Amino acid sequence: MAAITPEDIKRTIESGIACEHVAVDGDGRHFQALIVSAAFAGLTKVRQHQLVYGVLGERMREEIHALSMQTLTPAQWHSPAI
Repeated sequence: MAAITPEDIKRTIESGIACEHVAVDGDGRHFQALIVSAAFAGLTKVRQHQLVYGVLGERMREEIHALSMQTLTPAQWHSPAI
């Protein structure tokens, strides 16, 4: 089986969640993602992450060893840092 790429993960996330922005980086087993979606509004960080894990499905069990993610709503993403 070919190694999963950051672009594969990005496409999978975008196919399951309407996103304003997705950026994924990684080495083929360990990945970091920044995901901006209005779908995260009103959800706790745990629920936001569960939404992403749900979209990734079997890939989380079989292909992705670790995924660290930052999930933001568009308003949070566009707000200046304090």
